[in-house]
Amino acid sequence: MRSKSREPLQKTNVNVSKHVSLIIPEGESKLSCIILAYEVLLAANEYYKMHDRTPVFKVELVGEKKKNQVHNGLFSIQPGKHFKDIDKTDLVVIPAIDKNFDNILNINKTLINWVKDQYIAGAEVASLCTGAFLLASTGLLQGRQCSTHWQATNAFRQLFPSVDLTTEKLITDNNGIYTTGGALSSMNLVLYLIEKYYDRETAIFIAKRFQIDINRSSQSPFTIFLGQKDHEDKEIRNAQLFMESNVSEKILVSELADKFAIGRRHFDRRFIKATGNTPAEYLQRLKVEAAKKTLEMTRKTVNEVMYDTGYSDTKAFRDVFKKYTGLSPLEYRNRYNKEAVVN
Repeated sequence: MRSKSREPLQKTNVNVSKHVSLIIPEGESKLSCIILAYEVLLAANEYYKMHDRTPVFKVELVGEKKKNQVHNGLFSIQPGKHFKDIDKTDLVVIPAIDKNFDNILNINKTLINWVKDQYIAGAEVASLCTGAFLLASTGLLQGRQCSTHWQATNAFRQLFPSVDLTTEKLITDNNGIYTTGGALSSMNLVLYLIEKYYDRETAIFIAKRFQIDINRSSQSPFTIFLGQKDHEDKEIRNAQLFMESNVSEKILVSELADKFAIGRRHFDRRFIKATGNTPAEYLQRLKVEAAKKTLEMTRKTVNEVMYDTGYSDTKAFRDVFKKYTGLSPLEYRNRYNKEAVVN
């Protein structure tokens, strides 16, 4: 079934209300994500009222139960409406969910179908952080780009291999479907939506009020490469451990394949299947992660860090570092090294 064409987004001073369904899934949702999204959306309304303009958003919390327990029962959320009572909405916002993804997706099948139906009927859909798991379960992300929290990358790729996961991007925008990176960076997507539905002036005011960096475009500087070892390929896991133990060495992939008595092409295929990276990419990411830690914790110069991680070409080191962090080595050190900040 084809979706209806997207209506033009709300423009300034047009007296048309847009209904926003901030959904509360069954299971563990991130309370902070829900509260922040709710407050930031309402703050845009308040700003319009201050300037004698009609607010754009009508925000409602919608779910299946009258009360939803979160954080192991320490808190509860009370959705104002059952989602089945919402005949039409303009924007569905999906908050972050907790780590037990399979269970949460299983108990929210009816809600997932409702989200899909709303999109087909013309609504836009935005997922915040790991809310991308619920969004992907609708099938709406097939073949599309998507972002989520960098720490959930491996789990997401295992569940949704046909989705183009681009966690280096802070925000993805594809025909009325929006996703964003993790944790507090979700508020950058909320700002993005405020700018689209309201205007730039309102988004800037809200950014200043909540002290959100409105110009942030990547979560790469915050990503920690953990590697993917949750697989059954023993030889590939041993190859990963060897790489991690020899980060300062120059390792050729052909020599690595020979070491584990696997043909080069077969080694590449098995490595990609197990880790989601080519062997060369995995080596680069290990070296960049080692360089990041050294830049954060020591007084070593960029050149010293470069040599420590097996690079001898300054440009090559700088290019690969920026590829995975979005920053040059010097910019990274100045941002995260305590002594560099103090000085």
